[in-house]
This record gives sequence, structure tokens and C-alpha cells, in this order.
Amino acid sequence: MFQDLDIRYDNAWRRATPEADSVALIRQGDGILAALQEGQLAFPRFGQLPPAARALEWRYAFTLGDESYFLAQWDDAPLPVGYGFVSSKDYRNYGPKEAVFAAAVSESLHRWYGANRFCGRCGKPMEDSDTERARVCPDCGLTVYPKICPAVIVAVTDGDRLLLTKYQGRAFKRYALVAGFAEIGEPIEDTVRREVFEETGLRVKNLRYYKSQPWVFTDSLLFGFWCELEGSDRITLQKSELSEAGWYRRDEIPGDYSGISLTGEMIEGFRGGRGPKE
Repeated sequence: MFQDLDIRYDNAWRRATPEADSVALIRQGDGILAALQEGQLAFPRFGQLPPAARALEWRYAFTLGDESYFLAQWDDAPLPVGYGFVSSKDYRNYGPKEAVFAAAVSESLHRWYGANRFCGRCGKPMEDSDTERARVCPDCGLTVYPKICPAVIVAVTDGDRLLLTKYQGRAFKRYALVAGFAEIGEPIEDTVRREVFEETGLRVKNLRYYKSQPWVFTDSLLFGFWCELEGSDRITLQKSELSEAGWYRRDEIPGDYSGISLTGEMIEGFRGGRGPKE
């Protein structure tokens, strides 16, 4: 998966300013400033930027390996030669893995900062905390932390069959697994049972936790579960969420999934002969 890096990721907040060799993550909407060379993303260094870009408001984002990354929003500053904005739906198809990861995490942080410019309680402008990654209202004291939404990815099996679905009305057209967000006060295991039943009318048993994935494209923390069908295999489709759902044997599962997502890893694992016990 795209967060499985070979280098250390340190996201602890710190008070810092960019240096000449710091990696510059400049955002514009869902795009990030990068150069593309043979399918590889490359971000500019702070020292490469023109003075107008260096004068933007910069925030420390994180460290990958020995390199510090800083985040800013593009504000009509001149762009370095050879660089342009690459959208989220495109950059996730490039490499190297650490660059895709940096772009995705910066997108989530950029979205959060932009959504918390004003206090949701009293409407006054928010400020950055001096001690942690948080936005603070200097008037009423409301403190807001980065948004993380817990959700589940569920692989429902019935012997040699796997339940595959397709989303309704989304750009993503490949097969997927049952997925959904946890509700307030709901244990994550109950989220599994509820989402499977709501979307397909099926009941499940023998839940087995697999692994998690920070899916920062949607500010989510995904919990992957294997489970087995309990009772009837008749599907009742929730058409507001899914366009289709069906049972597929291992040799019927399409093999066009990349290693970027937890969904893809679980589907590929089952197709390749692995299953809920692994």
C-alpha cells in the first residue's frame, strides 16, 4: 500500500521554518506543484522558488527520512520552470511511493487548514497553535485538530467466493469491497456488520481484523476486516450506495488492482489464494 514506506515518516508537529534544501509542497485545490519525469514526481526545493513563492505562508508538514517537508498554498506566485500542478486523481498513479505519500498527506493537511479558517462556534478567525498541530480560536478558545474519520473495508467470503461491489455515481469504476464510515458511539466491529447489511442485505460472522490504512485522500483511517457469510447469500442492493454487487470465485476476480490501496491488497490477496486467516 502507498503508506508502506522504506524510510521513516515523522509527523510530530514542530516549530520550524523552511531552509534552502527543504521540500516545498505547494497546493492549489487538489493539485500539487511537481515536475514529472518518466512517471516520477519531483517537488521543488524551497531554495529553487522565486522570491514571491518563498514569501508565502509556510507551515511545517512532516519529515520523510532526513528531509523536512513544508506546506503552502499557491497565491499567484510565479512557478519554477518545469513545474506544474498535478491533480490527486493523477499523481497517485506515479512514483516514487514516498512522493505519492507526501502529496496525499499534504492534500489532507491543506484541506483541513482551508476548512478551519474561521471558528465554527463564534465565527472569529482561527490561528495556528503554538504548541501542537491545531487551529485555535483566540476569542472563545475552541481548538480544532486535523480531521480523521474511521471507516471499514470489508472482504466478505463464502468459501471460494468473494463479495465484490461497484460504487454508485463515482468516478472510480472498478470493483471494490463493502466500505463505510463508523457512526458516533459505534464499535468498529458493529460498523462492519451494519455496513454489510445496509449495502447488500447480507449477514456476516467470524470477523477477523486484517490491517489499517490511512486513506488521506478522504481524511479517513480505514480498518480492513475479513468475515464470512452467515445464512442466505441472496443480495439486496442498496442502490443509493452501490450500482452492483455479486459473488466472484477466485478465478473470476479481475486482476487489475494496484498495490496502492487496502481494498486492492485484500482483493488481490484473495484472488491469489490467500484469505481471512492470513
